[in-house]
Amino acid sequence: MDQEHSVRKIGNRSFDFARQVAVMAIVNRTPDSFHDKGSTFALEQAVAAVERAAAAGADWIDIGGVPFAPGPEVSAAEELDRVLPVVTKARDLAVVSVDTFRPSVAAEVIKAGAGVINDTSGLRDPEMADAVAGTDAQLVLTHSLAPPRTAWPRPHYDDVTLEVAGFLRERVKVALDRGVRPNQIIIDPGHDLNKNTLHSLELTRRLDEIAAVGYPMLAAVSNKDFIGETLDAAQQSRLSGTLATVVFCILHGARIVRVHDVPATVDAVRMTEAILGWRAPAYTRHNI
Repeated sequence: MDQEHSVRKIGNRSFDFARQVAVMAIVNRTPDSFHDKGSTFALEQAVAAVERAAAAGADWIDIGGVPFAPGPEVSAAEELDRVLPVVTKARDLAVVSVDTFRPSVAAEVIKAGAGVINDTSGLRDPEMADAVAGTDAQLVLTHSLAPPRTAWPRPHYDDVTLEVAGFLRERVKVALDRGVRPNQIIIDPGHDLNKNTLHSLELTRRLDEIAAVGYPMLAAVSNKDFIGETLDAAQQSRLSGTLATVVFCILHGARIVRVHDVPATVDAVRMTEAILGWRAPAYTRHNI
């Protein structure tokens, strides 16, 4: 990743992804969310979660109105009703990201102040690129085999890492061809999205090969099933496994980490940055 791709102005903040990691907090306005089970579906609870995340040091806040997993249909109008009020509350506290696969939703939230569109469909609708092109927003391109809200039983890959990297390169080309600038693009290998635990473990182990695609890489690993199945850990008992995975991903190229547990992740990320020589200690008194 060269300097042209690594240095970004996103919202009202600047990042150098050559030596900096952004912590992205997850706030879902959905009744059927993967981890929080609807605890931030109510608007006041979502706003409170945004404020807690920002106070805990989150750089970005990712707001979702429709889960990736199969479930009841949510119209574009309902999705906007869910996410827009949270975007307006969050935009002065951190970089705002919106998790959506709909170009019409993306266009509206960018107007409202969102600095990132997190497209978990990987430009399945190429008009998403049109919605982002010509704006200052970033576009996250994520790998999956099937559209969001679609079951995909027993996914098969001959080589999961090579196939994910190839998909992302092809999706980057689509975005560029439709006017998205290189310094707007972020990639995400899509841990657990149409992947079983062995696929996600191998993808993590070989994450350098995804980073070699050449754009800042997001790792969305928080509390996912591949961590739970590896450790035999229930959904609410995966923090230590998540933190280990986050640190490993950073060491292998991730520069944005999407997480539920912000305070613990911020500490793990800042400590990793300091060990790598990217961040000075908060203070130095020991044996001085």
